[in-house]
Amino acid sequence: MRLHLVRHARTEYNAAGRLQGWCDSPLAADGLGQLRATAAHLAGVGLTAAWASPSGRTMTTAREILRHHDGLRLRADDGLREYAFGALDGHPESELFGQVDPREFFADVIEGRHPGLPGGEPAADYLARVAGAFERVVRAHPDGEVLVVAHGITLVTYLTLLGSTGVIPLANCSVSTVEITGSRAEIVRVGFVPAEPAVPAARTAL
Repeated sequence: MRLHLVRHARTEYNAAGRLQGWCDSPLAADGLGQLRATAAHLAGVGLTAAWASPSGRTMTTAREILRHHDGLRLRADDGLREYAFGALDGHPESELFGQVDPREFFADVIEGRHPGLPGGEPAADYLARVAGAFERVVRAHPDGEVLVVAHGITLVTYLTLLGSTGVIPLANCSVSTVEITGSRAEIVRVGFVPAEPAVPAARTAL
């Protein structure tokens, strides 16, 4: 089976430089343009299943992609939600990254070392729920072309669990591809952007 991993379209919080974990914000105007390009790119893929984080930004992104795939049911899984920033969720990124280096912070989260922010979740728990979500997706679809729309940190975490190295920020609406045969997973492509947006990717990969 093949997984098509899509990060949600750019949101107003992305544009404003705000931390966006379990909180949500509407898609930005330029995010809609990104989304149309990604949806057109995936229109030629014979998708057989579709999953997404239940956050509004991921569900909106997934539904737009599925406009090209009649009759495909979208399934939501809480395990695909973004890392929880707790009390800092929705706050300016500077409140966190004025105190810690962003790359070190994300590396600690993705590798399961971070104890968690106040009101958030320990990184080890986060890794376990992300791994569990993808196990459910793969178990449900031993064959086919499966769309998974999620978040920047969540997708990088999954790719890291599969053996990808380094903290690689994923652009909004980028597509990463993983082929799974039995117990073997191969990362085919990471962070392909069907149409380069007119604005830079969000700095924090959220």
